[in-house]
Amino acid sequence: MSSVRIYRGLARREKPGWIMGLSPAQALACLVLAVPVLWTVSAGQFLRALILAGVCGLAAALVVVPVRGRPALRWLTHVLLYQLGAALGWSRWQSRAAAGELDDPNEPDLPGVLQRVSFPDGPVFQHHGRVCLIHDTGEGRWGATARVTHTGVGLLSAEECDRLASRLGSMLLSIGHRDVVDRLSLLVRTVPDDGTEYEVWRSRHDVAEAPDLARRAVDELDRTIGAVSVRHEVFVTVSGPEDALRKPAAAAGGGVEGRARVLYRVLDGLEDPLKALGADSVEWLSGSGLAEAIRTGFNPDSSAVLRAGQLTGSETDEVGVPLAAAGPTQAPTPGWRRYDHDAYSTVSYSVLMPEAGTVFGSLAPLLAVKSAGERRCLAMHYEVLGSRAASRSVQGYRFRSGVMRDYKASKGFSASAADDREAGGARAQEQAVAAGHSLVRYAAAAAVTVPADRSVEDHAARLENDAAGRFRLLRLDLAQDSAFVAACLPLGIGLPNARGGLL
Repeated sequence: MSSVRIYRGLARREKPGWIMGLSPAQALACLVLAVPVLWTVSAGQFLRALILAGVCGLAAALVVVPVRGRPALRWLTHVLLYQLGAALGWSRWQSRAAAGELDDPNEPDLPGVLQRVSFPDGPVFQHHGRVCLIHDTGEGRWGATARVTHTGVGLLSAEECDRLASRLGSMLLSIGHRDVVDRLSLLVRTVPDDGTEYEVWRSRHDVAEAPDLARRAVDELDRTIGAVSVRHEVFVTVSGPEDALRKPAAAAGGGVEGRARVLYRVLDGLEDPLKALGADSVEWLSGSGLAEAIRTGFNPDSSAVLRAGQLTGSETDEVGVPLAAAGPTQAPTPGWRRYDHDAYSTVSYSVLMPEAGTVFGSLAPLLAVKSAGERRCLAMHYEVLGSRAASRSVQGYRFRSGVMRDYKASKGFSASAADDREAGGARAQEQAVAAGHSLVRYAAAAAVTVPADRSVEDHAARLENDAAGRFRLLRLDLAQDSAFVAACLPLGIGLPNARGGLL
């Protein structure tokens, strides 16, 4: 009899506070704010000290007090920037094609944070043809995306899930041992099945002499079953930093082609690990394929037209979406708590792991749609740290947990259960890294998309209900457009850099 493996320690903060939960910068800011109050008290100016205490206390609260995952000062900054962008029209967007200003169909025309991304085509890669590279100029990263067909893990046993989890860990470990890539993103979209493939198949195999009763029965089944049918789209994105690619790319010829050849070596080695995870096929996307994946992310209805063209067109027909048409037709100023694009509305969340731990496949309920026409997306972004960075991180974590335990013991206080658990996790992580394992940063994002004429808040509430008791969903207010990119588009964008300082 086997037991289900529980993965714990996933809810630990990446940058835990040293002093009463505060970072050194926050503690220093509080100390500086306390100096004027103490100075006036020492001078005997008690009324002035009281006024300064109120002002400095409010400033300290803005720096220290967290509100829904962000310090109050960062909230204030984001609100001001949001209002400024809305007032000046920076956050409103319309495609050049809709405005009649389209010049080059191969030039990307995307809103928001996607304006910094370019999509050059690499050379021919084996039987995949020309693979489209993803160049994030903001973060200086190069990557590529593959469309994967997978049967899912819903019907697998606990032993099979453990094997898949072990293989995923081995694949991440192999990425950590490579010098040119360090991030892997998995995106799963549960989309309404428009029935295009079935209609094309039925039109090709229709029998004119079929009885009317059989036709009516088939039509009734199509209406009842087809309305609630869904399908899954799975994408894998691999990327690496420019600093790591520069030297090997120069040796491979330099430029875009040199970077592509270096990435191709990694992509060739990832197909077997992906198939070991249960993937039936791995297709690295070309420019038109990636544009189609982006377009269907913004507008799920466009999938029917594109799929019908692929199934009914001849081999000589040019099938696909130009990069200039990959984005939405228009996107108004994003709301505080939703993102409107074309005729759809999306609400995005960050998925926070529970303190009690979780099991492999526990995120599946977030992909279970509850009504016809609804789409759900789930993205997992992984970054494998190098051996030196992992060693520094686990040593710092063990030192912080040990300092607090030693301080409490020196004052005669016993360690709490939380302290014991944290110390045990720190030791286990340090031993694992010393044994040759890697440390992985990760981020999870989920989203629900519905037609604009529906109440997106009702569908968002259903998504929150599915996560209740399993995970905590943090709604990414004031950043719904960026969160949409992280949760719904297969571009590998979504893992923030390590943050420190006051904010």
